[in-house]
Amino acid sequence: MWERGWDEEHGGILYYRDVYGKPVQEYWQDMKFWWPQNETIIATLLAYLMTGNEKYKIMHQKIHQYAYSHFLDQEHGEWFGYLHRDGSVAQGAKGNLFKSPFHLPRQEWYCMQIINEYLS
Repeated sequence: MWERGWDEEHGGILYYRDVYGKPVQEYWQDMKFWWPQNETIIATLLAYLMTGNEKYKIMHQKIHQYAYSHFLDQEHGEWFGYLHRDGSVAQGAKGNLFKSPFHLPRQEWYCMQIINEYLS
């Protein structure tokens, strides 16, 4: 799934990909949404800590670096919800009917719990 979703050219997880690599009709097919980045940060951290496999550590470092350097609003905090494929902000809203304060706080809280448990 990493190979299917990771954007080798620009970084980040693409929102939508056809399972067979065929063209898709959804307009957001080449965008990056906040929540797949959050879920990938969690998944790669868990995979690394559960297996010790360095490939998951590298994946985690890549997604964490990408997400926090592109989605995070450095000036006002919180994350933008929608980026173009090149990583530029598609629109500045940080909340709407779909983007609520769930995925980001959950990711940060859960990763903190996972790391604390691992360290103890």
